[in-house]
Amino acid sequence: MTDILVSTQWAIEHLHDADKRFIEVDVDTTQYETGHLQGAIAFNWQSQLQDPIARDIISKEQLEALFSTAGITPEMTLVLYGDNNNWFAAYAFWLFKYYGHADVRLINGGRKKLLAEGRPLTVVVPTYERTNYQVSAVNETFRADRDYVRARLRQDGFALVDVRSPAEFVGDIIAPPGMTETAQRAGHIPGAKNVPWSTIVAEDGTFKPIEDIRRIYGDLGVSEDQDVVTYCRIGERSSHTWFALKYLLGFPNVRNYDGSWTEWGNLIGAPIVKGAE
Repeated sequence: MTDILVSTQWAIEHLHDADKRFIEVDVDTTQYETGHLQGAIAFNWQSQLQDPIARDIISKEQLEALFSTAGITPEMTLVLYGDNNNWFAAYAFWLFKYYGHADVRLINGGRKKLLAEGRPLTVVVPTYERTNYQVSAVNETFRADRDYVRARLRQDGFALVDVRSPAEFVGDIIAPPGMTETAQRAGHIPGAKNVPWSTIVAEDGTFKPIEDIRRIYGDLGVSEDQDVVTYCRIGERSSHTWFALKYLLGFPNVRNYDGSWTEWGNLIGAPIVKGAE
């Protein structure tokens, strides 16, 4: 366990610390209303963490406004958790680190483990005094765009990790059942290795032991001396894997391609592969 990946017990013990803000980010944005950790606020990934008009992450100014409204200061420890094995909690983690927030943590196992352990929840929505949050730096090396990926296709020392399901990877389906964000074409980016995000997760929603995760990637030739980019369909599952590679395995150069398949699969002239390479 690292200081950045914290246990459910640690979360309960620090739930009322004044220097921490607990934040729930769910795939199903109604989950928070059914019960959440006391004092936790919720961010909606659809309406608050993405700009639907620009089809992009929120801007620096939008994040500053969001954090200010939530009473967050740059010195605070942000503790994230969510449903679906922390998919969008990990996405929020990536986004907040991209915009330079110093101390962000993820509860191992997320909402699933908290519920399984019977941890106390509340439906009371807290309010906090407004602050004036300012972003001091942007970690651009945490993010890859389509040009970054295309310029490195099949180059030595470059590793693409496609964390979608095998059916998505080979092009049998474009999106998982019930998911609406889609693309014109199915398949994967040339040279990508398929390591579904769930490969590194245990049954209880926690990450598998670090040595097991290291072995999974090592067996596929993905190593810390490479320039690594993770991607999925809309950037949330790949954030989960990005977190594991960067903070659990300590890879120094790993980026999340948040445009992912909904961008690449729609690009005119972008090369794709159908089937297993």
